[in-house]
Amino acid sequence: MFFASDNGGPAHPNVLQSLIDANAGYTSGYGAEEAMQDVTAEIRRVFEAPEAAVYLVATGTAANALLLATYANPWDTVFCSPMAHIHEDECNAPEFYSGAKLTLVPAENAKMTPGALHAAISAEESRGVHGPQRGPVSITQATEKGTVHTLDELKALTDIAKEFKCPVHMDGARFANALVSLGCTPAEMTWKAGVDAVSFGGTKNGLMGVEACVLFDPKHAWEFELRRKRGGHLFSKHRYLSAQMAAYLADDLWLKTASQANARTAQLAQGLQQHNQAELLYQPDVNIIFARYPRRAHQRLRSAGAQYYVWDGDPDTGDPDAPLTARLVTDWSTTPETITQFLDILHSI
Repeated sequence: MFFASDNGGPAHPNVLQSLIDANAGYTSGYGAEEAMQDVTAEIRRVFEAPEAAVYLVATGTAANALLLATYANPWDTVFCSPMAHIHEDECNAPEFYSGAKLTLVPAENAKMTPGALHAAISAEESRGVHGPQRGPVSITQATEKGTVHTLDELKALTDIAKEFKCPVHMDGARFANALVSLGCTPAEMTWKAGVDAVSFGGTKNGLMGVEACVLFDPKHAWEFELRRKRGGHLFSKHRYLSAQMAAYLADDLWLKTASQANARTAQLAQGLQQHNQAELLYQPDVNIIFARYPRRAHQRLRSAGAQYYVWDGDPDTGDPDAPLTARLVTDWSTTPETITQFLDILHSI
C-alpha cells in the first residue's frame, strides 16, 4: 500500500519497451535524433500548436527553472502561490537559474485568486530602480493540494497577467491528471487560456524521467536551448528521453495512466468520506488526497504496511485520538484491491 508519491510508482511497461527498442544501433544525439522530430510533431499536434518549440529535460525542477529563466530577467519577480512546487520543493532552482525572486500570492485551495494576483502585480514596479520588475506568473496545474484550476479560473488569472504584460508559465507536473479531471483539450488548458509556456510532465505519470518544455511562441526557442545547455540539462544520449516521451504519447498512454491514477483517488476519497472520523481537507480533483483521521488509525495503517506522509505530527507518539493529516497519492499502477485493503483496515478501527 504505497501512497507516498506518484514519483515512487513504476515506469509503464510500454515505456521500458520503448527504451529497449531505442537501444539498438547508432543515432545522432543532443536531440537531433529522428525520434525527437517525431516527438516534437506529436506534441505540436496534441497541443494544436504547429509552431511550438519543444524540448525535453529529465526533471520537473529543470523544466520549471529553465522555462522561468527564459521568461524572467534577473531584476524581475515571479508571481506564484505559496503552495507552488517552485516555492516549496525546488530549493530555489528557479531563482538560481533566472536570478529573479519569487513573490507569493495569497491562495484559496492552493489556487491564486484574481484579486490577490492583481494586487500583487500592482504592488511591483512601484519603486523605480530600487524594486523588482514585474515578471512571469506561474500557475501550478494541478496544484500540490490536489485541486485543479477550471478553465474560467485559468483565464481570469491569465487576463490579469496580460493586463500587466506578464508572461504565463504553467507547472504541469501533473498536467495529464488535471486535463482528465477537466475533460478539456491540452490547447484549451494552455495557450487558448493565455498560457505562454508549459512544463508537460511525465515522470509522475509512468515515465522513468522526462518532462517536455513547450514554448508556444518560438521566438524564445534559441534562448531556451542556450540556457538548457549552459545549465547542464542537454542530454548527449538524448534518444532515451525521446523514446520515453514517444511511448507516453503513443495511443494516448499519458491520458490512460492519468485516468487510472485519478480513478483510484476517487475510490479512496469515497471510502474516506464514509468513515465518521475522517475528513478531506480539499476536494481531490486529481490523484492527491489530504485527509485527517486519528493517530491510532495512522498507527494501524502504517503497521499494516501503508506508506504515506503524515503532514502535521508524529504518528507514533501522542494522543491516539488526536487527528493528523495524511497526504495520500495514487499513481497509474495503484490497483482497486490496494485501495480496498487500505479502506478495510481504516474502517475496522
